[in-house]
Amino acid sequence: MTVVLGPNRYGKAETRLVRVVRDGGVHHIKDVNVSSALSGAMEEAHLTGDNAAVLPTDTQKNTVYALARKHGVDQIEDFALLLARHYVDSQPSIHHARVEIEEYFWDRIGEGEDSRPPGERHSFVRSGGEVRTCVVHHDRDGGTTVTSGLEDLVVLNSTGSEFSGFIRDEYTTLAPTHDRVLATAVSARWRHLSAEGCFGTSYSEVRRCLLEAFAGTHSLSLQQTLYAMGRRVLETRGEICEVRLAMPNKHHFLVDLTPFGLDNPNEVFYAADRPYGLIEGTVLDAAAPGAGFAWE
Repeated sequence: MTVVLGPNRYGKAETRLVRVVRDGGVHHIKDVNVSSALSGAMEEAHLTGDNAAVLPTDTQKNTVYALARKHGVDQIEDFALLLARHYVDSQPSIHHARVEIEEYFWDRIGEGEDSRPPGERHSFVRSGGEVRTCVVHHDRDGGTTVTSGLEDLVVLNSTGSEFSGFIRDEYTTLAPTHDRVLATAVSARWRHLSAEGCFGTSYSEVRRCLLEAFAGTHSLSLQQTLYAMGRRVLETRGEICEVRLAMPNKHHFLVDLTPFGLDNPNEVFYAADRPYGLIEGTVLDAAAPGAGFAWE
């Protein structure tokens, strides 16, 4: 038997950063979670315990805070690119950097809830919306990919969804339906053709495409809806070449009210949290460079 060291990487996971921008009495918050993973000519750390080529994970944490102070944090993709390029460019032993960032949104407390004058706004409430994400890969040879995304975008259609014509065997008890509630928590990632771009506008527009396609598709299955959402993004946003979606089916079961002498014309449902169907798929431009590559 020949034992060798396979692919490996190391880094600092989930560095929590909250940056407050003070525009006079009006404040702005950027709340992010940063994870970095580095790889390169660092085999000796595993094979002999020689750490001469290793940038400590604690240093990676400190770098997040220092660059946030020096350069600010605007679009998370730009900040991830800044970090990834810094790690690779500053250390000869680091050949590849992967930086992943999650962003948590805060809403400013509105005029009716905040008695301070308009020039003094520094109160926020954590948004109940989705989490924005990005993953940047940067190589020493200059190869860079940017993948943006979102997690937990919870959506629901109260009608306009069916599920029928499926396989039936001796264990099938599910009845076909031509009018059901369709609900899911969308996890989406989309790959940019270029590492440069207006990532904020792109995020807003991709999110809009996902929502419009979900709302506008008469669904015969969640699979069909997934494809329609990914296709809408690709057909609308030329900067995106690949969309990967994971959509759990948040089942809403019609409650049987006949024991109580009541009918139930698709009005009262039991929202089940588990088990759940999980639908995953990738929609891509087959002609795009690197189509279908492994993102992680």
